[in-house]
Amino acid sequence: MDFGAQGFAVLRALVVDGHPQQRQALVECLKIFGFKTIIEAADGEEGYAKFQKNHPDIVFTEWALDKVDGVEMIRWMRRNVISSNRMIPVIMISGYSAARRVVTARDSGINEFLSKPYTAQELSQKILHVINKPRDFVESEGFVGPDRRRRSDNEYDGYDRRKREKWF
Repeated sequence: MDFGAQGFAVLRALVVDGHPQQRQALVECLKIFGFKTIIEAADGEEGYAKFQKNHPDIVFTEWALDKVDGVEMIRWMRRNVISSNRMIPVIMISGYSAARRVVTARDSGINEFLSKPYTAQELSQKILHVINKPRDFVESEGFVGPDRRRRSDNEYDGYDRRKREKWF
């Protein structure tokens, strides 16, 4: 996607974080990057409602939220048939970064995971990655979200676990 001279100014961001200081730090960073429209929410329930109402172009969410956590909110965005944009890019920003948590977040449908504390450069790289190199979107019985594979290996000629046969 070419942003031209306007850069990130054309994007609407939704920031969902229950800690006002953390939320404000992210909002200020996004403003520095050039975002003009930033919608804020303090919990997952409010975040989902604002997602449905305001139609943002990108979502930033914390994992630990009151009422409804970030993972469940993302599942609502991805799996609800009346969702305003099931394919929206979602970046989870959280201090809960143990491997099992990252896998759970990935399996809920996030596009990228950013561990706290983070730098502005790391944040900008994640944003550019979800915009400029989006992964294919997968919709199956048990999963809705970006393809969980980071890379494809065209040289692989091994066992296809889905078909129970070798690829040739």
